[in-house]
Amino acid sequence: MNIVIRTDSSVEIGTGHVMRCLTLAKQLMQFGANVSFICRDFPGNNSSYIKEQGFSVYKLRSRCTEHHWQWVKEYWETDVEETLAILNGFNQKPHLLIVDHYGLDSRWEDKLRAHVKNIMVIDDLADRPHNCDVLLDQNYYLNMRDRYRALVPDACFQLLGPNYVLLRDEFLSIDTENIQRDGKIHNVLVFFGGTDPTAETMKTLQALHELHFPSLAIHVVVGATNPNKKQIKDVCAKMPQTFYYCQIDHMADLMMKTDFAIGAGGTTTWERCYLQLPSLTAIIADNQVEVTKAVAAKGATISLGRTNEFDKETIKKEMISLIKNKERLREMSENCKGIVDGSIVKGRPVARFVMELCL
Repeated sequence: MNIVIRTDSSVEIGTGHVMRCLTLAKQLMQFGANVSFICRDFPGNNSSYIKEQGFSVYKLRSRCTEHHWQWVKEYWETDVEETLAILNGFNQKPHLLIVDHYGLDSRWEDKLRAHVKNIMVIDDLADRPHNCDVLLDQNYYLNMRDRYRALVPDACFQLLGPNYVLLRDEFLSIDTENIQRDGKIHNVLVFFGGTDPTAETMKTLQALHELHFPSLAIHVVVGATNPNKKQIKDVCAKMPQTFYYCQIDHMADLMMKTDFAIGAGGTTTWERCYLQLPSLTAIIADNQVEVTKAVAAKGATISLGRTNEFDKETIKKEMISLIKNKERLREMSENCKGIVDGSIVKGRPVARFVMELCL
């Protein structure tokens, strides 16, 4: 069974789309599928990392140095031609084409429809129509059952909500039934995604440094494509009880060892909820606004707002309040359980559905 994934990454786009596609690709590979990627060669892309994970990557020319989503959206017909040139080189039609891309919609999918057996879309914006057989939106929204009603064909299978979240095996191997969070904060995790384009890691480090809690251990994670990683590493080296990690493959283990997290929305939100880790969440992209507000309304995180709406003083104020309020932290952990059902997620429902669809 041959499956092709069309997605992109860059310093501007971030790494989230590629990372969630990689998680799905690995699960599909475990079920016996052959998976390859088609990615545009934007600056700061993750193609090398995809290859390191054992997958073939077919590269499309970059053609622009900035505004990557907008370029693909505007020149979608060029993207069709270049993608078809790759697909037509295969010995047979792919059983499935997976598209995870904010710049592509039903116009692109219409052109690809005859060249693949099935199309799956991964989205969370719900702002454009799709011609697909399956749509995955793993995020939590108060109105998630209605968001795509007029945007996909009636026959499209919609996999909606965090119970379809794509989590790596390192998370799925953890027994979530026996997680104990006592409301004390001794270890804090700081992670703002693979690229952290607005430098929230540095802002957070400044806030934590000024708290002057000598017993607090700080664990800082950055992606390999973070443009400020050297500066962050240097700052961590000067701060007591502060540990620096780059492009790690043991995030789940680190989350289990920490008591609280400060980071961005996106996929990491569901990782934190899955492991019942209370958090402060910063909105670093438009697609995180609705999700972060919904999760905060459930009491599973505290929203800091958009990056221009808070500063280091905001972080300090929230941390001082939370460190003194063990009961609120325990409640946040408990509320995480109500968002992600670990028993369902462990069954890898998306990969299983895809394999059944393609048989």
